[in-house]
Amino acid sequence: MRIGVISDTHGLVRPEVFEVFRGIDHILHSGDIGGEAVLEELGAIAPVTACAGNVDGFRCGDARETARVDLGGLRFLLMHILDKDRVSDADVVIFGHSHKQHNQREGGVWYFNPASAGPRRFHLPVSVGLFEKARGEWTARHVELLSNR
Repeated sequence: MRIGVISDTHGLVRPEVFEVFRGIDHILHSGDIGGEAVLEELGAIAPVTACAGNVDGFRCGDARETARVDLGGLRFLLMHILDKDRVSDADVVIFGHSHKQHNQREGGVWYFNPASAGPRRFHLPVSVGLFEKARGEWTARHVELLSNR
């Protein structure tokens, strides 16, 4: 199973996303979507579960402040702004907002921020994430996107 993770698109789906997400089973978007058109574009690749971010007013299409989905035996919780006090019943917490890459396990929970995939800001890497399950083991990594828009 392969899961694409994206955040902070701010209305932009970069061309590289289609290549990096080719053949994935599901997409998780952790907010600051920037409009329902982004969800439609991603939905053409694979099913999408999304939460909305502060730029979205915590509403974008069906996306609200948080979202949950079970995939490949993992319980995912999506929230745009990480609030560890609100984490429950989750194996993985996908978050965004900071535009900074994060991949850390703490107290039995895996915290992952793919960073921003939208317009470049703050001289931070522009990237998405991939969760992959092979031979019963999950791995997660960041994939930097090359375009400089």
